[in-house]
Amino acid sequence: MSLWASPAITGGVPPGQPVTSSTDPIRRGRVLGGSSAINTMIFVRGHRSSYDRWPESGATGWGFADLLPYFMRTETAPGRDPAVRGTSGPLTVAPANPLSLVFEACLEGAEEAGHRRAGDISGGLEEGFGPPDLNIVAGRRQSAVDAYLTPAARRGNLRVVTGALVHRVLVHRDRCDSVEYSVGGELVRAGCTGEVVLAAGAIGSPQLLQRSGIGPAAALRPHGIQAVVNLPGVGEDLQDHPGVSLVYAPGQPLMAGRFNRAEVLGLLPNDPDVGYPDLQIAFTNFPVPSPGDGGPQAVLVVLVALMQPFSRGTVRLASASPDAAPVVAPRYLTDSRDLDATVRGLKIARDIPRTRALKPWLAQEIAPSPDTRDDAALRTYATAAVLSCNHPVGTCRIGTDDLAVVDPELRVHGVSGLRVADASVMPSIVSANTNATVYAIAERAAEMIRLAHENGR
Repeated sequence: MSLWASPAITGGVPPGQPVTSSTDPIRRGRVLGGSSAINTMIFVRGHRSSYDRWPESGATGWGFADLLPYFMRTETAPGRDPAVRGTSGPLTVAPANPLSLVFEACLEGAEEAGHRRAGDISGGLEEGFGPPDLNIVAGRRQSAVDAYLTPAARRGNLRVVTGALVHRVLVHRDRCDSVEYSVGGELVRAGCTGEVVLAAGAIGSPQLLQRSGIGPAAALRPHGIQAVVNLPGVGEDLQDHPGVSLVYAPGQPLMAGRFNRAEVLGLLPNDPDVGYPDLQIAFTNFPVPSPGDGGPQAVLVVLVALMQPFSRGTVRLASASPDAAPVVAPRYLTDSRDLDATVRGLKIARDIPRTRALKPWLAQEIAPSPDTRDDAALRTYATAAVLSCNHPVGTCRIGTDDLAVVDPELRVHGVSGLRVADASVMPSIVSANTNATVYAIAERAAEMIRLAHENGR
């Protein structure tokens, strides 16, 4: 699910150092509801072009039109087009209303800079700038627990175990038949005659599979793990949205909004020749420590995030211990095409704060400095300031090739009784915060499991 990075005012990777040396965190929600309990509460589908690439890579039946019914099933979106937006789903989603004055100025500034105002930027069919839908209901976050788990809590066939650490899944005769976990120092083995479904996310799911002996044999051997199923794609193809921030000191106080401090975003191509939108430009009102004894002061951050990166990373075990964090190598901007696109995105985004609409709100650019003008300087800045947008995907991707991990039914290759249903199965990253897409994947997975049970397979 989606969680935006904090603004890169300073920090990141020192200029001239490889991006892979960074130890910046990728945040995840270790709590009921996962990252839906800690994210920025933005509920946006990617542009349809990013989903329509999935069938081309072997994810048959996973194009935008295939996923649309499941997107609609997740949501109640008042005032949106009921032909493409849901009217009776468990998640109630809507834009900030009214927009904070500074965000209204950001939207006007984007139009003044020549960008289209979108009618529904969350629907997956438009480019341009607009207020995205938010998972905020009556002033409170609506997480997956609120929308799905709490209403189901009274079911007799549901047991929720909290404070548990999953060690591994166990496979006998090519079938997953149990899960091993610990609670309070006690080791528990839960048997399963049906199916085990992993939903630990794009970092947790490949880590768990590798600890279970399902993954690249050569990478497991140094940790003393015997490969039960040699699946070389487990932990490969890690993708994320790399974000680089422009930061501005305010010309007048930026009052905290009533919503989530991020009420407007845009989706557009970095160049007209690209043919699809691959940049997200988002505005956020962000509190930072002030000098002296004063309280936090807000700055305006314009986040430029690359939506369709070419760079790929990995998730690997640090050790066989279930307590050990994995080694995550995201490799942001290591493909030169990504760095070029990010620099073009920074130049596009920089034009918006210079508009008349935003002039009363902004005093000066803090990062990068106004002296950072040419492409070489912007490349240095982007390399130093890049951070994760906390949208990791792709490490257990759908497909039929040698590096695919699950088939189009989300079943792990080479193992029966085991599926994965989270952001890790995405064949490629979508052009949006990943929250809404993960809900749609979960809805479709639930239907697949139900149909398999009804059909006795």
